[in-house]
Amino acid sequence: MNSTMVDENLLLSWGATFKMISKEQPLFREGSSGLFYHQIVSGRVKWMNIDDDGKEFIQAVIQSGESIGELPLFDDGPYVSSAVALTDTTVLRLRKDDFLRMLHEHPEIHFAFTRMITHRLRLKFILMKELSYPDPVRKVLTVLKNYRNVSEYEADGRKRIQLTRQQIANMTGIRVETVIRTIRSLSEEGILHIDGGKVYF
Repeated sequence: MNSTMVDENLLLSWGATFKMISKEQPLFREGSSGLFYHQIVSGRVKWMNIDDDGKEFIQAVIQSGESIGELPLFDDGPYVSSAVALTDTTVLRLRKDDFLRMLHEHPEIHFAFTRMITHRLRLKFILMKELSYPDPVRKVLTVLKNYRNVSEYEADGRKRIQLTRQQIANMTGIRVETVIRTIRSLSEEGILHIDGGKVYF
């Protein structure tokens, strides 16, 4: 189970409210103002950009217990990516001013955010380096290794990767057909396991 970024009862005590988002509905859009702190209670959200040709690039998939869209809370800029629900999702929202006051009164949470943002930045550098290589196997394995660490589901010592082939393609910039062939090849080599279309790594 993923650890929760901020205790839900603490957020509620500061005035946070629940927001329900249906599958494929946006939580916020790129370029809009960041007025709330968002924490996923249940469900999953993709953090993504769409280029001028309409092609989707997934920055990250955010799981329950994690926060999303923190940058505007600290730099007063707009959202740099959109957030769209992958499943029916429940989110806790706390107004930006209340969130910042909470951080002043709870410096331990502020330090936790510093660690979390640093961790995400480190992963982004690693992903950028690995995704610069032309080898599709290297690209796919980089994404699988990253998302294995946050999976809640395990079977026979392997973690289920809760990403579709299309989502992996949208994270790596390679064609979904190439992702399918690569995953099949990795399965044949015994590096990962496929059961009922689900990938375990």
